[in-house]
Amino acid sequence: MKPSQKFVLSLCVAALWSFALRSGAGITFTTLISFNGANGANPASNLVQGPNGNFFGTVPNGGADTNGAIFEISADGSFFTNLYNFTGGANGAGPVGGLIRGSNGVFYGTTFGGGASNWGTIFQISTNGAFAQLGLLSGTNGANPIVALAPGADGSLYGAAQTNVAPGGAGYGAIFKLSASGALTTPVLFADTNGANPSALIMGNDGNFYGTTAWGGNISQFKIGFGTVFRLTPEGTFTNLHVFGGGAADGGLPYANLVQGSDGNFYGCAFNGGAYGGGDAFRITPQGQFTNLYSFTGGSDGAFPYSALVQGSDGNFYGTTYSYGNFDYGTIFQITPNGNLTPLISFTGTNGAALGANPSGSLVQGTDGNFYGTTYDGGIYNNGTVFRLSLPLPPVFSSITQTGGTLTLVWSAVAGQTYQLQYSTNLVQTNWIDLDGAITATNGAMAASDSVGSGPQRFYRVVLQ
Repeated sequence: MKPSQKFVLSLCVAALWSFALRSGAGITFTTLISFNGANGANPASNLVQGPNGNFFGTVPNGGADTNGAIFEISADGSFFTNLYNFTGGANGAGPVGGLIRGSNGVFYGTTFGGGASNWGTIFQISTNGAFAQLGLLSGTNGANPIVALAPGADGSLYGAAQTNVAPGGAGYGAIFKLSASGALTTPVLFADTNGANPSALIMGNDGNFYGTTAWGGNISQFKIGFGTVFRLTPEGTFTNLHVFGGGAADGGLPYANLVQGSDGNFYGCAFNGGAYGGGDAFRITPQGQFTNLYSFTGGSDGAFPYSALVQGSDGNFYGTTYSYGNFDYGTIFQITPNGNLTPLISFTGTNGAALGANPSGSLVQGTDGNFYGTTYDGGIYNNGTVFRLSLPLPPVFSSITQTGGTLTLVWSAVAGQTYQLQYSTNLVQTNWIDLDGAITATNGAMAASDSVGSGPQRFYRVVLQ
């Protein structure tokens, strides 16, 4: 296990600073709603924040016609409505892949089934519930999408279908493209050797598409493959960047979507394998250089990550595991870009039904800085939940002044939290020295002083205890 971390803020006169999270320090978890079946059941994808500040999401089960629904919920949970209910017929059934928000404010998504051939649909919906069907999957051009759509630079929508049928393919899935004019084409048909059952698709900063397949790739081992990471250019050139081996080195079955970090690299999770068999978190460059960042142990860190990571405003990544943790119902964790992981929450399942169980959709950070997500199971009715995770704000130095030989430092604080001011004369070393004792904040700002002379320069930091 990795050592515990802390919120840390450091500075010299030039205001150098950084921070990280220590588990349990001021974390607040709130269940916003428990699905009861009539309003939906088993959310499996991430939420999307709308222009009004509310969050929009899908449930593949339940709803008025038991075929899934699209819902809207406020950030505090005081408002909830089913925006649209799927009937299982022409308008589709089972919206598993979730929504994306277009630049026009409209949401786009897919259904797993339904439509004319019962292979799934592509749709759009506005914030007032106006629904329109944009495309129908026929089987030959793909079937049963479970991944959110990815918008192309040309106004097209790209998607990943789990399977397909002859004569269009051998059943290993496809990448489909819906143009702005409504034409539906299939740039990629998977053949098992190049991957099977695509489970992720996003557009990178370079305009290319990146994704994963949950299976396929190296089929020589046990006659199956453990998945791939691929790149697809808008012109249709397909390249496998990494083929998973299923073992300790890289894991296998990457069900989770990718996220492109601020460093330009892609980050993701494999569902199993790794050093302990519980999956891992990885980084891969756009050129295909692969690094295993962390292997889940099945302890308090959880195991079997199913959902995508999200990069927070602090530069760290946040994610969930589907199971294990302290109560065997999954976890929420923080992981730094270099692989230091901190468990934040263990879901309690039946030991605390309202907390939820088995998160399978990725987190999203709202404009208020909090993280929002869903659990597939648990809650009061065991049909899943929507939750909010509030993390303590990092201390931020607001001013530094010197009067004679006294330096006064002022930083932001949270009432009731305890802080320790420290200094060092060499940032290469790690021996930070406490200045006096720790102090507890009574309001939103704190100050402390240090007597400085003609000695070497000092670097300062504040540690949230």
